[in-house]
Amino acid sequence: MESNVEVKIGQVAKSKSGRDKNRVFLVYEILENDYVSVVDGKLRKLDKPKKKKIKHLSFYNDVISELEEKISSNTSINNAYIRKLLEPFE
Repeated sequence: MESNVEVKIGQVAKSKSGRDKNRVFLVYEILENDYVSVVDGKLRKLDKPKKKKIKHLSFYNDVISELEEKISSNTSINNAYIRKLLEPFE
């Protein structure tokens, strides 16, 4: 994967490697250079997101902007909400 990928909060991604291979996640936070935090509401919940290298994810073109708005406005979100957002992608 190229390093010039534009990653956004709320973007849908699928894991390409690791024990969570082929699982679908949402980008929860953009960390340093090549890392993001991802959640799926099941194994990776909001209280313990997974730190993942960008090169180990394949990104969908779908960005759920509603999630980014809720995070930036400090609106309460829960794991059931994350699971509901990811249903169409699984």
